[in-house]
Amino acid sequence: MAFDFKKEFKEFYLPKNKPEIIVVPPMNYIAVRGKGDPNEEGGEYQKAVGILYSVAYTLKMSYKGDYKIKGFFDYVVPPLEGFWWQEGVQGMDYNRKELLNWISVIRLPEFVTKINFDWAVQTASKKKGLDCSSAELLNIDEGLCIQIMHLGPFDEEPATVAVMDRFLNENGYANDYSPIRLHHEIYLSDIKKVSPENWKTVIRHPIRKK
Repeated sequence: MAFDFKKEFKEFYLPKNKPEIIVVPPMNYIAVRGKGDPNEEGGEYQKAVGILYSVAYTLKMSYKGDYKIKGFFDYVVPPLEGFWWQEGVQGMDYNRKELLNWISVIRLPEFVTKINFDWAVQTASKKKGLDCSSAELLNIDEGLCIQIMHLGPFDEEPATVAVMDRFLNENGYANDYSPIRLHHEIYLSDIKKVSPENWKTVIRHPIRKK
């Protein structure tokens, strides 16, 4: 049976619908950076997601071809994730999506090396007829965080974030945003198949002790 990160590491992908403190270890990702409203039809964000999945599935299916990756094991491609920020804004202003900066990512198994990654980018570009050169191999160390499961549309996230902030204030913590510690979302639902009121999104914020 294929290794499933969501099932094997439930603490990182399946939090409860109440705030919890967690220490997140360093992880490797395929990453594409960009700016602008993610809802723009045919926009930069949607193109980035296409690149991410092209490279992700090239790596996952590599065992069926001539290219062999040392230490490879079959796995389920992890969910899409995103790191988000706006210049000069602490946290998120959900009414100004056009100001968003983002790093869209998909987690990689640890056996994927830079050489394997570069091969996948080149192979995906050639086979898919898609320029995947904007994809990068990125290691992110989130460290101490608060997270929660948000159920519902993305535009309703502020109410969930308010619950997180109240929990921090009551328990001696504070948000700790910086250029490398960002608002983080993990998308567990296929928004094309699931109605918005049932969308599941992990919201994770960097924090520190007061």
